[in-house]
Amino acid sequence: MNQQTGLNKILSTPVQLGDLKLKNRFIQAPLTRLRSDLDTGLANDLMNTYYSQRTSFGLQITETVMTHQMKGYFPYLTNEQQSQQWKKIVDSVHEQGGLICLQISHGGRTNISSMGSPPVSPSPIKINGKNKFTNNECYETPKELNIEQIKQIVNDFQQSAILAKQSGFDAIQLHAANGFLVDQFLRESSNLRTDEYGGSIPNRCRFCLEIIDVLISVFGSGRVSIRFSPVGRYNQMYDSDPLALMKYIFIELEKRNLSFVELRRFGKFDLSAPVEEGQAHPELQIPNFFQTLRQYYSGNIVANDGITIKEAESLVNDKTAEAISFGKLSISNPDLPIRYDYDQEINNMADHHTFYSQGPQGYIDYPKYDRL
Repeated sequence: MNQQTGLNKILSTPVQLGDLKLKNRFIQAPLTRLRSDLDTGLANDLMNTYYSQRTSFGLQITETVMTHQMKGYFPYLTNEQQSQQWKKIVDSVHEQGGLICLQISHGGRTNISSMGSPPVSPSPIKINGKNKFTNNECYETPKELNIEQIKQIVNDFQQSAILAKQSGFDAIQLHAANGFLVDQFLRESSNLRTDEYGGSIPNRCRFCLEIIDVLISVFGSGRVSIRFSPVGRYNQMYDSDPLALMKYIFIELEKRNLSFVELRRFGKFDLSAPVEEGQAHPELQIPNFFQTLRQYYSGNIVANDGITIKEAESLVNDKTAEAISFGKLSISNPDLPIRYDYDQEINNMADHHTFYSQGPQGYIDYPKYDRL
């Protein structure tokens, strides 16, 4: 590499996120790609190639991995065989000088019984419509979790984290966004409970924080992160006062000294979804999203969602965020940090039709920049 390459490029500078020393400020965002084995949930050689192609990123966050069986849907991590398959990927990433973080999740009311896990939620409120990932099956009314079941799910997160640690992952991230189970507890549209897990903001945050604490018990606080989408509408989520929710949970997370908090702004889906009667538009709920939330959290922030390179540089320069996670750009540019360093054209044409399909097309066939 030419000695001048990468100089004065803020996104190319290293950054310390808790116990993680990133070589640059590019993070591969967690992205559902549905390439794991349909019957066993096992990671495979195709996925190994995919993650190995992207080791130029300062950190890779995996697609979300479930703490329960979800055949034909997401990968899940519940046994030693699955742990060993992920270890092959982790080892490949490490051999090329990369860092990799496992994102962990529970589907909650997004689950489909035919996939192996019936839907559950803080309250029996179903998602209207059909699940596009499962042959358009209609969503079912979820079963309301009792206290004993909630405690068991927290324990399941801990057990999956232990397996992830055995796989050699550098860090772990709790998926508390996009309408999955943790998000369902956080936001009032899906949580109508009146016990210690519902009602007030502290009660609605209890489940999330209990999981964070067990993840810390396995990985240590400096290797644990969390992802939020406080104004996102994906999976028909809504909260009337997301800023108050984030203010409270930021206070609690400050005490725990996490590696970072990843904040998903609002994507194309959220902005194009119809605004239901009585609900505020996502952009109006937290105006100047990243800058506003920065005021309430002094720890490391990773900004996400539709961020251009120019905006990324601005967010890092003004210290609104320490790093940026790229989704679509990491799909179509497996070597995005290198392209940035060499001032090469960035491919903005990710193929949406292959985001959630099987096989290598649109997964491992995007070209890298040829420096020769």
